[in-house]
Amino acid sequence: MDPYATPAAFRPQRSAPSPESLVRRLLTPLGTLVAVGAAFGYVGTVDPNHPGHYPVCPLLALTGIYCPGCGGLRSAHAVAHGDFRAALGDNALAVVGYGVFAVVMAVWLIRAVRGRPTQVTLRPAYWWAIGAVILVFTVVRNLPLGSALAP
Repeated sequence: MDPYATPAAFRPQRSAPSPESLVRRLLTPLGTLVAVGAAFGYVGTVDPNHPGHYPVCPLLALTGIYCPGCGGLRSAHAVAHGDFRAALGDNALAVVGYGVFAVVMAVWLIRAVRGRPTQVTLRPAYWWAIGAVILVFTVVRNLPLGSALAP
């Protein structure tokens, strides 16, 4: 026996880790929601339909080709004003993205309130499918038959 060992009565006892407080769990998702809300508020206030407020898409300026994000700011402006028809006309893919974001945020907030970890993991096949949808959207909106998808 070691004469210099600390007696059991004086050893620090390990306790179960205390669960995070509700405020701490909600800090990140609510911060994200506030930041996105502020961005939408800014785009809703400063109209992207008037030139000079936002930079021009470099791909469109250099090549005349619409990227998958072209019309996204106008779409966000229309969503901020409740005009979903105009938003779909400006960038339908962005509107779908706004909806997906809303669902992900709702799930994140519910899981944070319940104290459950949130981790979004998608199999590679899903990422490839998302990339394929974006690619098809980009190609079709630049063709004459997809002119309805062009901003």
